[in-house]
Amino acid sequence: MKENVIFCYSGTGNCLDMAKNIAKTLGDTDIIMMRRYPAVTDVRGAKRVGFIFPCYGGGLPGHVERYLHDIKVDPDAYTFAINQSAAYKGEGLKKLNELIPLDYWAAVTHQCTCIWLFPHDLMMPKMGAVEAQARSEHFALKFANDIKNNVKSKRSVPKAYWNTAEHAAWPKIARSQGQSLKANDKCVICGTCAKVCPTGNIRYAGKAVVFGDKCISCCACVQYCPQEAINFGKITEKRERYHNVNITVDDLNQEIISF
Repeated sequence: MKENVIFCYSGTGNCLDMAKNIAKTLGDTDIIMMRRYPAVTDVRGAKRVGFIFPCYGGGLPGHVERYLHDIKVDPDAYTFAINQSAAYKGEGLKKLNELIPLDYWAAVTHQCTCIWLFPHDLMMPKMGAVEAQARSEHFALKFANDIKNNVKSKRSVPKAYWNTAEHAAWPKIARSQGQSLKANDKCVICGTCAKVCPTGNIRYAGKAVVFGDKCISCCACVQYCPQEAINFGKITEKRERYHNVNITVDDLNQEIISF
């Protein structure tokens, strides 16, 4: 067991990039990915246990909340969470804090990756991808130093009750949008979209890409497609693609990343 453990969900790389930057400063750290059921859930023995995740539809992404119920942490471990979003925190921190009380929490915005909802440069405050990445790395160093020194947040975790209804409706909205996913004639059946999908929602039938009904709107298939061949209907056809420049499909598919 490493001294530090970070559980991370990342759709298109921003949260994994944050986790890796924090882990580099902390040292002796395992990043346990939560895109699928975590490879390790019993982390009793770790001195610091953290969670890094985005905001999807006002709350936690995918099945992360269900996974959290199975995670076992020492009662005296230092716990922390970093929330990343395009604009607002949502109720994810509240949900996590109810299950695993947090000593330290923070939130930072980054480029939007929900390409059917907004173009990627719609973030608060508005800035380009290069500037947003530099800002993220600056905050990662600050967060890591706070965590290394076991700093405790003075403010309580935000309740965000106004996001509860939004997040309750989100799975249905995401599945509905997922039904509009299509691959156009630029598709070369390279396999990237199926490989990067965290829910196994994409398969191939001959030379056709088939999308199922399990989309959670992580948008990784659209953002990582090397041919820019996948779209949500016509909404995304003219929108610029974005994923974190430091994170590959193989990075996202690792179960545990050690530092």
